[in-house]
Amino acid sequence: MPIKNFDELAGRVKSGKKRTVALVEAHDPHALEAVIHARDIVSAILVGDRGKITAALLELGQDPDAFEIAEVPAGMHPSVRAAGLIHEGRADFLMKGKLMTGDLLKGVLSPEAELRSGALMSHIIIAEVPGYHKLLCVTDGGMVTYPDLEKKKHIVENAVRFFHGLGYEKPNVAALCAIETVNPKMQETVDAAALKQMSLSGELPSCYVEGPISYDLAMVPALAEVKGYSTPCAGDFDILLVPEIVAGNILGKCLVYTCGGRMAGIVLGCKVPIVLTSRGSSADEKYYSLVLGAGVCG
Repeated sequence: MPIKNFDELAGRVKSGKKRTVALVEAHDPHALEAVIHARDIVSAILVGDRGKITAALLELGQDPDAFEIAEVPAGMHPSVRAAGLIHEGRADFLMKGKLMTGDLLKGVLSPEAELRSGALMSHIIIAEVPGYHKLLCVTDGGMVTYPDLEKKKHIVENAVRFFHGLGYEKPNVAALCAIETVNPKMQETVDAAALKQMSLSGELPSCYVEGPISYDLAMVPALAEVKGYSTPCAGDFDILLVPEIVAGNILGKCLVYTCGGRMAGIVLGCKVPIVLTSRGSSADEKYYSLVLGAGVCG
């Protein structure tokens, strides 16, 4: 059954098994606030410099002795230290703290981390948007730059698998383009039509892909009717597949900063989910990203 908003999502996750997150470079105030807020959903192991983490906790009025801190040996990447906690069975997923995304991924992708699954890594944004009746996913606006058809298929598979983990049986996917017809000069329209055929043939199972379709027709049934675009999913899509990273980045930020939505984000395709938000993200956004990560842990 579709999840209407983040509060409903948090309620579902709270009813499940409590998970443990390894927070990498944990002296990030907003990330720590999110971890503190999420204590009824996750336990946390704070990875990084003990002095910096202790100071950050004290600034938040917390007792550092109430938290488990895992220091990083000299010369070891903090992401590799966090990955070790995963392999030891002490943590279930990772969260980015006070470090650049590139630095986090450098550690995650290193052979020593042993976190690669062989699948394509992709990013999803989950947004709660005023006026839309359920949570909405945008992918990929954070990892894969200019995906070809094969990569788009994997991006869809990652997002669909995520929704299955939340209890969705057959999520609806809109392969967004600027137009609604196939134009050989616009590769994204050709790819969108191919993805739709894959979903109909069973090559992309347990989802329905519509495309090519423009954003307005995907979101507003009346406009689809006016333009004579026939789809059973207009106004009821779960996943918006964007043609490339720039479109996904802009769309996600528009939904939040212009439309007043709330956003959370994670990276999929590794052995465990990776909570990945901007360093400037609010504690609220990081909290709901934690909820996402905890909700889809295997």
